[in-house]
Amino acid sequence: MSLVVVGSVALDTIETPSGKVCDALGGSAIYASLAASYFAPTKVVGVVGEDFPQPGIELLQRHGVCLDGLETKAGKTFRWNGRYQNLNQADTLSTELNVFADFSPQLPPSCRSCESLLLANIHPALQLQVLNQIESYRWVACDTMNYWIDLCPELLTEVIGRVDIVFINEDEIRQYTKSHNIFSGARKLIGLGARAVVIKRGEYGSVAVFDNDLFFAPAYPVEQVKDPTGAGDAFAGGFMSYLATQSDLSKLAVRKAVRLGTVMAALNVGDFSVEGLTDLDTNKIDTMIKELQEWS
Repeated sequence: MSLVVVGSVALDTIETPSGKVCDALGGSAIYASLAASYFAPTKVVGVVGEDFPQPGIELLQRHGVCLDGLETKAGKTFRWNGRYQNLNQADTLSTELNVFADFSPQLPPSCRSCESLLLANIHPALQLQVLNQIESYRWVACDTMNYWIDLCPELLTEVIGRVDIVFINEDEIRQYTKSHNIFSGARKLIGLGARAVVIKRGEYGSVAVFDNDLFFAPAYPVEQVKDPTGAGDAFAGGFMSYLATQSDLSKLAVRKAVRLGTVMAALNVGDFSVEGLTDLDTNKIDTMIKELQEWS
């Protein structure tokens, strides 16, 4: 029942109306794997520099995340510096790729077979590289962003044709499909080969689109959003960890996965960096999932 997450590992400097953190643990692979760790055995594939803090390693180990695929290279860890004046949009102040610039994911034997594979937000060429190494899996999903849609749409199209689930937000699906309507855009992605498209809508929740079904889920209400960084990654990690326990991509399974991902995203935004995902009480998570089910 394992999940393999392939993505970025970063040290983030983030400023929001609630405060500021410097060189805090971040990156798509970290947010996703920590969110997933509560529900299924999780393995992470990524790269860090020699400066990556030991407490970050210890946190992942404490959560039971397998680090066989986490490579340490000479140099500095990927860094991102962003500011939120509007919590729905980050202004990037600086990006230092460092060792991530030459990231070439190499899956160790322990990561080549799994129930779920999450291709987090990295270059589509790297996502394809992973797909060509994986030996067996039940479900595979990809995430993307506007930068890849502009830079290499052809490669992204190839990835979408090889995955079961696409995670994408409203602006990105309009950008990629050239459609003003997110539902017609989702149909285009399904036409490319995806079995389901999960459209992230921020504070308005999400919608999962199948060939013959729709599921609307509200966001879990958070009274104070401190840091929205990584919310989509936490959503995807929670979602795919639940699917790792399922043998069928049924409507009921996807609806449960959406609710679980929604709760993990809500917990994530309630604190800075990954603090909202750290050492959580599973009873609290279960209660939030039940509450969300009652509301949707």
